[in-house]
Amino acid sequence: MTWLMQALHVTSETELAWVIFGFSAQLMFTARFLVQWIASERARSSVMPVAFWYFSLLGGVMLLAYALYRQDPVFVLGQALGVVIYSRNLWLIHAARQS
Repeated sequence: MTWLMQALHVTSETELAWVIFGFSAQLMFTARFLVQWIASERARSSVMPVAFWYFSLLGGVMLLAYALYRQDPVFVLGQALGVVIYSRNLWLIHAARQS
């Protein structure tokens, strides 16, 4: 485990857990592009599946938590705004389905 901590430039197991969480968050956030790409290829047209917004929201919330832990105001602001936008898009999608 020491080699991993050195490679990731962390000094405690708590920091290591947060860095691993941060990587997981980034993977979740990146998965949304894979979902969108696969859906578009299948449709042979650019489409935005609902799963894109769920991956965006989950990845955004995870990245926001990581940014808060790291106390990075630029990262916090960017992720907080994204979470609001992703939530609003999901709200609009579900409201349209209720109509």
